[in-house]
Parts: sequence; C-alpha cells; structure tokens
Amino acid sequence: MRLTTVGVDADDTLWHNETIFRLTQDRFAALLSPYADRGDLEARLAATEARNLRLYGYGIKGFTLSMIETAMEFAGDQAVGVIREVLAAGREMLSHPIEPLPGVEATLTLLSERYRLVVITKGDLLDQERKVAASGLGDLFAAVEIVSEKSADTYRTIFSRHGTGAEQAAMIGNSLKSDVLPALEAGAYAAHIPYALTWAHEMAEAPLGRPRFAELTSISDVPAWLQRCAD
Repeated sequence: MRLTTVGVDADDTLWHNETIFRLTQDRFAALLSPYADRGDLEARLAATEARNLRLYGYGIKGFTLSMIETAMEFAGDQAVGVIREVLAAGREMLSHPIEPLPGVEATLTLLSERYRLVVITKGDLLDQERKVAASGLGDLFAAVEIVSEKSADTYRTIFSRHGTGAEQAAMIGNSLKSDVLPALEAGAYAAHIPYALTWAHEMAEAPLGRPRFAELTSISDVPAWLQRCAD
C-alpha cells in the first residue's frame, strides 16, 4: 500500500522536552525541601497536574500553575518566595533553546521528499509554534497541527485533511499512549521511538503483535520502516 502522509510528534521526538521538565521539577523539589518530603511532593504534583489537564491542557504554563498550586498546599503563607522562583523557572522553560535530536534533520529532509509531513503535537499553541519556528525544521512540514488531545478521531481528521486518510498514513512519536495507540485505532501505521524519559501521564503498554506497529530505536530507522510498510 502506498503511504502518502507521515505525522510526526514534536516534544521528545524532534527535540528534548521531558528532560527540561525534570530539571525544573528537581529545582522545585529543592525549593520545597523545607516543607515537604520529595516523594510526597512529587506524588502531589503529579495528582495536581492530572486534575488540571482538563482546565489548562498540556504544556509549560499548565505545569507552572500546578507547581504553584502544590507549593501553596505545602508551604501555605510561606509560599510567596517559592512562587516567585516557580514563575521564573516557567519563564526560563518558555525561552529554552530548541535543538533537534540526533538524526532528526537529515531524516525529515529525506522523508519530506517522499511524503507529506505533518507535525501533530499537544501543548500550548504559542509555545509549540515557537518551538517549531526555533527548531529550523518548519519548512520541511506541509502542516503543523497543535491539538488539545490525540485521539483516533484526531488522527482520522488530520490524515484526511492533509492526506488520503489514515489507512495511507503513519504516525511517529515517543508516546505509546498519545502517538501510537490512537493512531493504530484510526487505522494508520505507528512507530514508537522511545525517549530516555517518559512522563507518567504518557505511560502505556506496547501493542505487541499489531501488524501496523513498530518499535524503533532511532528516528533514522523511520525511512526503511516506511518502505517496508509500503511493500
């Protein structure tokens, strides 16, 4: 079957993201160390993030607000100084340099000559647009889709809008939960390229045995995999 469209996740597939969140979380834990055990703090922050996703969505701004809320729960009236530092950390995250991961630019350049490439990413609209622009990769994509959630319907809509439907499309990303499982449900091919760190909210079991699923070690493996899918 001829493939026409390739969707590509952004954060932790094209450039580092979770590493920056973890470094900020380490900084947050240090700030709250007089008020909270690290384990308790991280559990509370994770629960707060999960609860706030429906209100703030994904991304740095929602993460910053969840840190502020958590700081107030633990530090109470003493949280003002911590909140000031949290806001500063959030601003630093929003201006962090974007550097493509190894093999990304060469692979995308090759793929753009063969397929219609579409960035499909969750997160804050302004921040995700900034990352794509700062990456220097924007011209390789036919479209950029920034969505609130990645569901099977999301992929069906995007692959129909920018291609010939999900059955003739493939999705590439680091998240089994967001990039692989719903893309497979939509009828597309899907490749998982693990990143060194995975956010707890993106954990899922690999769909082993599914004929349209592949586990790859590097984005550089994608062109050969796509060729095998079309054979």
